[in-house]
Amino acid sequence: MDMPSRSPQRMLRILMPLVVFVVVAGIWEAVVRLREIPPYILPAPSLILETLVRDWALLFASLLATLRATLEGFLAAVVGGIGLALLFNRAKWVEDAFLPYAVILQVTPVIAIAPLLLVYLPQHLAVVACAWIVAFFPVLSNTLLGLKSVDRNLAGLFALYDASPAQKLWRLRLPSALPYIMGGLRIAGGLSLIGAVVAEIAAGSAGSGSGLAFRIAEAGYRLDIPRMFAALALLSAAGIVIYAGLSAASRVVLRRWHESALEGE
Repeated sequence: MDMPSRSPQRMLRILMPLVVFVVVAGIWEAVVRLREIPPYILPAPSLILETLVRDWALLFASLLATLRATLEGFLAAVVGGIGLALLFNRAKWVEDAFLPYAVILQVTPVIAIAPLLLVYLPQHLAVVACAWIVAFFPVLSNTLLGLKSVDRNLAGLFALYDASPAQKLWRLRLPSALPYIMGGLRIAGGLSLIGAVVAEIAAGSAGSGSGLAFRIAEAGYRLDIPRMFAALALLSAAGIVIYAGLSAASRVVLRRWHESALEGE
């Protein structure tokens, strides 16, 4: 165990992005001030921060609305994707019949689906549906791949001991598929936020909405560019937190036994 040598490396991985951020923000601030660029064209980072503090109550409430829809769509994608993958793995004819439609759902641009969903569904449900649409397929495909990637020697051993289908599922297939499932969840987490944002922008184009993307569209109509940047910064921070949280969950689940989590230990 080389703990002292790993600690500086971890600190470096944290500090380097922060240094890059500070340098870029400093250059941005200097260019805006030296060239006297108007805020409605490009606001300085200091003005964006000031706007974020001033409008925090409004922007944070909108962020919570967006995160709620994102979480609901993500959970629906997790339950539906893993459940359908288990069904596909049990019945090949079900996979042959329904997998093409899942692919069609994935390759159809969500920006084209969102306005249609807003016609037939209440606004919140339409946003959740968009979040689910883009997050569903990564969970389904990764889980299905994991279930099909069971070691043949282990499968033969379970067959030799006459294991039941339930034992094969819970003690062999699901543990083997777990790294693939966690990878799919990391992808789906960010995509669910993107789907919710797209639907909220579509709702904002129709003149309604309460989420953070709606605030971006609203600020764009008013040429309130600093608020647009402040809302965008909150969205980016939310995406980073979602990805970091799912990555941490993956490490907790896979540590001590899978190569991806054991790396560097």
